[in-house]
Amino acid sequence: MEISAQHVWLMLSSAMVLFMTPGLGLFYGGMTRAKAALNMIMMSFISAGIVGVVWVLWGYSMTTGDGFLGLFGNPFAHFGLQDLIGSPDLIKAGFAATFAIITVALISGAIADRAKFGAWAVFVPIWVTVVYCPLAYMVWGGGLMSAGGALTEIFGQVIDFAGGAVVEVSSGTAAFVLALIVGKRHGFAKDPNHRPHNVPFIMIGAAILWFGWFGFNGGAATTAEQAGLIWVNTLVTPAAAMLSWLVVEKVRHGHPTSLGAASGVVAGLVAITPSCANITPLAALGLGLVAGAACAVFVDLKYKFGFDDSLDVVGVHFGAGVIGTLSLGFIAFPQEGVAGGLLYGGGPQQLIAQTVAVLVTIALSGLGTLVIGRAIHKTIGFRVTHEHEVTGVDLTQHAESAYEFGLTAHGHFRQQQAHLSSLISRKPAPSTSEEARSSAKEDSFA
Repeated sequence: MEISAQHVWLMLSSAMVLFMTPGLGLFYGGMTRAKAALNMIMMSFISAGIVGVVWVLWGYSMTTGDGFLGLFGNPFAHFGLQDLIGSPDLIKAGFAATFAIITVALISGAIADRAKFGAWAVFVPIWVTVVYCPLAYMVWGGGLMSAGGALTEIFGQVIDFAGGAVVEVSSGTAAFVLALIVGKRHGFAKDPNHRPHNVPFIMIGAAILWFGWFGFNGGAATTAEQAGLIWVNTLVTPAAAMLSWLVVEKVRHGHPTSLGAASGVVAGLVAITPSCANITPLAALGLGLVAGAACAVFVDLKYKFGFDDSLDVVGVHFGAGVIGTLSLGFIAFPQEGVAGGLLYGGGPQQLIAQTVAVLVTIALSGLGTLVIGRAIHKTIGFRVTHEHEVTGVDLTQHAESAYEFGLTAHGHFRQQQAHLSSLISRKPAPSTSEEARSSAKEDSFA
């Protein structure tokens, strides 16, 4: 096998996208309280471990090749990837795995501070198998919304170059459903301590995400011309989104914040994901301005509607994912086989195709997450106890602390467990056990 420049670029891009997942862990970890930072980072890390194994065994097989009714591929077609040894397709399989990893990791931000780590470890492989793999097959692998697919024949060819629907809308939808199932954090919208504990972590995580996104969007580029367009669009859209988010923040709240800058960057990256190879840099600039301003408003809707999306997965990833996917119906420029969006005289066909893709994604991810999440919640339970949430999921789930304050000997688990037991045994003063049970029942979508 010869290694071409394109092969090398794809392997480098794969490493960049994989690096995004620990970057996401830092981004999310900084946004939580100090007593939940490690748990949040671990939810990203365990996603990489579990999905990496699933992908080799059956995940990749489900996203390619001959499928079942255009819904998913044969899970055993490339079982263990044995038949890809000696083929450059093995590089593509590795690249695709990194997308699956970060997609499910994104969901974890919606249930920060209150989810059982074991329940999350059960959720990850099932969700990837039942939701992500079918969606990836439908859009990219030859399924219903791919070229020649049944839905494509009726509504037209959807454009989703790097995963606006497959990655962003699906994870945002799942985050919303899972937040409802797990329920609100105790003190949600009331406790002033529910705020980011480490803003530098957030900024570093956002920087890693921005860096990795050049591989995320650009890894599949087939020509230098296309790669250049993707690179510039991936630069300008988050840049514009950051600025518009800060302006909205200044107008609404009086101050531009570091958290707002980081969140604006991520909103812009999400918005450009589906359209990075199909719009001009000028259009990408406009898309960033719209996405940043809109998501700065979207993130506050959780307080209005009363659902606890802890780290704004719904407001940023679902919101910007829908904006970016639907925008192609207006600003996609004409290319071979693509008439272009409404602003290029292409008619409504592209907007119809993009809308169908969003609706199918919401339906599949929403229903799949509801079934999986409810099943886990009703059996092993998805939420930690009130006492464990008050103590902090770092200690109760991992017997570790992100910061050493001299109270425990980090790494000496016997001492930590003794300290942990004494903490858990102390009932919170404001609540009796009966009140805690009643509050948990009220807060969860059980």
